[in-house]
Amino acid sequence: MGQILLILLLQLIYVPVLTLRTIMLVKGKTVIAGLFGTLETLIYIFALGIVFQDLTTVGMIVYAVGFGLGILLGGFVERKLAIGYNMIQVHTKEYPAELIQQMRDNGYGVTHYQGQGRDGVRYRLDVLAARTRMKELRELVEKHEPKAFLVAFDPIDFKGGYMMKGLRRPK
Repeated sequence: MGQILLILLLQLIYVPVLTLRTIMLVKGKTVIAGLFGTLETLIYIFALGIVFQDLTTVGMIVYAVGFGLGILLGGFVERKLAIGYNMIQVHTKEYPAELIQQMRDNGYGVTHYQGQGRDGVRYRLDVLAARTRMKELRELVEKHEPKAFLVAFDPIDFKGGYMMKGLRRPK
């Protein structure tokens, strides 16, 4: 029974470490990804060794269930850490002057555009925000422009501009 619980525990550690390694690699933090990869491999070999040492159906099922639960835990950890940035596009029908000012007052860099949509003039705001501030930004948009259409995506790279200052919280 002790080995079964150890297998489960190791999987609950292994998969979130795998998740973090993948995130670090995608974010370009290769040294940290390498360290996570080393830890991941050690846990993997140790857990698999326990399973193969006493190959039972229960051990294999616990290994698989632990992996699935580890994915859930890894996703939770990833959302809580919220590493990186999002580029958010806010689309509105009316010119959102008050929203733009509120965003700037809250330390966000905002670039706005006017375009032509199917039903007339539309406005788009581009905002770069730390993922840790996404909830705050969504609430700000919801307060000022409840019918706005939002699109968020992960920028691969960025450099310069006011946005770099806007990533910091106002003092």
